[in-house]
Amino acid sequence: MDHAADAHRTDLMTITRFVLNEQSKYPESRGDFTILLNHIVLGCKFVCSAVNKAGLAKLIGLAGETNVQGEEQKKLDVLSNEVFIKALVSSGRTCILVSEEDEEATFVEQPKRGRYCVVFDPLDGSSNIDCGVSIGTIFGIYMVNDSHEPTLDDVLQPGKNMLAAGYCMYGSSCTLVLSTGEGVNGFTLDPSLGEFILTHPDIKIPKKGKIYSVNEGNAKNWDGPTAKYVEKCKFPKDGSSSKSLRYIGSMVADVHRTLLYGGIFLYPADKKSPNGKLRVLYEVFPMSFLMEQAGGQAFTGKQRALDLVPNKIHERSPIFLGSYDDVEEIKALYAAEEKKE
Repeated sequence: MDHAADAHRTDLMTITRFVLNEQSKYPESRGDFTILLNHIVLGCKFVCSAVNKAGLAKLIGLAGETNVQGEEQKKLDVLSNEVFIKALVSSGRTCILVSEEDEEATFVEQPKRGRYCVVFDPLDGSSNIDCGVSIGTIFGIYMVNDSHEPTLDDVLQPGKNMLAAGYCMYGSSCTLVLSTGEGVNGFTLDPSLGEFILTHPDIKIPKKGKIYSVNEGNAKNWDGPTAKYVEKCKFPKDGSSSKSLRYIGSMVADVHRTLLYGGIFLYPADKKSPNGKLRVLYEVFPMSFLMEQAGGQAFTGKQRALDLVPNKIHERSPIFLGSYDDVEEIKALYAAEEKKE
């Protein structure tokens, strides 16, 4: 990348311009989706600013309560959640919001109601704030089929019905990765302009990668196929090089690296968490959607991740996602295990 040349570029593709360009391909579009995305982007900018100031503003202390998942809540979690809920409601384009931080779904009152359901994790990996590791926001967008009184069923849809998904990573730079169902694009926040600029157009994940990403501390509780796959990564029998292990423990950061460099991210079910740890609606689905749009795959150990139909808003699932060929290998191991049974 020629940074010197970049510094003098005047034709900047901002995220707003990009989304408006996409909108112009649909003559029937009323711009509702564009307005909704603008409010999500505003929420991301606010959280990015708060995360950058966390150490100074003493926002790091615990909020003194645990969220519905039993995790200690940081003040930044509470703040981020409030910011996104207010931004989404005030957009006038949403009817149901599902947040990782709230036990119940939020139903938007009639005058401000729109056609979209948004599922989100306002601050994923927040236990890493104290040590400066990248954290992020994950979101997915569904549309309500008709204008009836919205119910939870409108949001308990399979991931393949999502209209759009993305994440914003707050790290050395603030990066927003988005798919509206036609490929994946990455935008980086230019702090001097206060705008997200297109820096990673049409992201394609390599077909095969050299990195695997998993919490090996859970190895004693893994099932057979996961254990075999990780063994194969370390000690390949076909003479190829071993894969490198990279695990940050912040899903946004681990998936972002997997998307750009290839490889596989694993969060399997184990004896301790027989249904896996990651939540289907606002972690598994958006990340699986992005992976597939970038040419990769996402698998639960039993089926394509986006075909899952959740029964509860905080349901969990195992997940294996990443490069196409790497996920094929784990699928083959699960298929072989099934045959044995």
